[in-house]
Amino acid sequence: MGTRKIIEIDRDLCNGCGLCTTACDEGALALDEEDKAVLVRDIYCDGMGVCLNVCPTGALTIVEREGHEYDSQATREHVLRTRGAEAAEAVHIGPGAASTAAVSEISQWPVQLHLISPQAPYFKNADLLIAADCTAFAFGGFHSELLKGRKLVVACPKLDETGPYVDKIAELIRDNDLKSLTVAVMTVPCCSGLDRIVERAIMLSGVDIPAHRVVVGIDGAIVEAT
Repeated sequence: MGTRKIIEIDRDLCNGCGLCTTACDEGALALDEEDKAVLVRDIYCDGMGVCLNVCPTGALTIVEREGHEYDSQATREHVLRTRGAEAAEAVHIGPGAASTAAVSEISQWPVQLHLISPQAPYFKNADLLIAADCTAFAFGGFHSELLKGRKLVVACPKLDETGPYVDKIAELIRDNDLKSLTVAVMTVPCCSGLDRIVERAIMLSGVDIPAHRVVVGIDGAIVEAT
């Protein structure tokens, strides 16, 4: 044990929002029975302070104090147990530890809906994923659990110019004999627009293809899959 940088929590300022617990890839923070943030174990805190950026009340600070050294191997095992293999890959690797990079499952380019061509040969007989932009950033398993084996189209129903989207998706569905269609959105209200666009496109295409739906929460967890 020695002096090092480590997180400190002001319980009076903590409002129990939990944002720090999801921002910490190392799983060093949790909410206790009083809905206050607590440090799970010294060895899980890397002292880098990423959690400070999301705290709305300023309850978190980095201090120098006596504490056990950050243990990347123990932290990875902790995250693997509590959050799964995909989350464990994001753990900050300390000195001397080996890092395993996540594998990209992108199999075509471009992916933005304005840029793709419905006539591109890689869409023929494809399993298609139409994803709201934010899902790839929010869901840690996007590549391994959602994108793997699928062709990708991304769009933002709030910020994009969506006028051509219904016709373009309808053409993509109508002309490619798709094996499956999956729509991935966030829980935020603006994402429901993508659902409506896809529903209208399916009707316009005249193709009887069900749209499977995956909904990702702002904490990065899948909250619905149909």
